[in-house]
Amino acid sequence: MASGWTSVHGVLTKGYGVASGPSEAYPYGALERQTPIFKARGLDLAAFYPGTLNIDIRPSVFEMLRPEFTFRDVRWTDLHSPEHFSFSRCRLVYQHAPIDGWIYYPHPETKRSHFQEPSILEVIAPWIDGFLLGDQLEVLVRAERVALRAPPNH
Repeated sequence: MASGWTSVHGVLTKGYGVASGPSEAYPYGALERQTPIFKARGLDLAAFYPGTLNIDIRPSVFEMLRPEFTFRDVRWTDLHSPEHFSFSRCRLVYQHAPIDGWIYYPHPETKRSHFQEPSILEVIAPWIDGFLLGDQLEVLVRAERVALRAPPNH
């Protein structure tokens, strides 16, 4: 493993479908609307699939410590108030192949709904052929940017 990276085992799990959309909440994909705003603020996600992989890392949980990007007051829809988003680089290892991506973290304090458990990483990555719900993989994060730990009662 590369220096400075921490690894955690994960399983691909079903998300809300909001990022890739359309969903019951939005008639469009959230990331489709957010990506141009993020690009204008310095993060270009054009090379990535406009949706998130929801990766269950239980029993571990994560905490964003020092994300590489934090965008405050992002008004990406007229259906609710602006939200804050943070991003940190990550690397997925699926079937022995490394895949670079970003942890996508909509700040819970500014979200209206669709809250994630702290054991679910939302990752933006390129399209991965053959990736199915239940598939296992490793997620690598920068330890100084994202903390991985056992839950308090574990």
